Amino acid sequence: MFRILLYIIGVIFTSLGLFFIIIYLNLLTIGYSFFDFVKFISRRAEVWLLIIGIICIALSLERWIKNELLLRHNLKLVRK
Repeated sequence: MFRILLYIIGVIFTSLGLFFIIIYLNLLTIGYSFFDFVKFISRRAEVWLLIIGIICIALSLERWIKNELLLRHNLKLVRK
């Protein structure tokens, strides 16, 4: 249950982070350089939600990825 909740929170945080990055892309049209844009968004708290969301998703899928790799490895052994 905890992993499902962590996954849902991760998706929400990632969506919000991407939403604000897209909104802040309008700064490029008013004359900001790309370096200034990256400098600006890296200091915004809303954009850090993207990184937190990706970490939450990765943590919630950690066991599934490990089991998936184990299953693929076992399938290769069985086919021989």
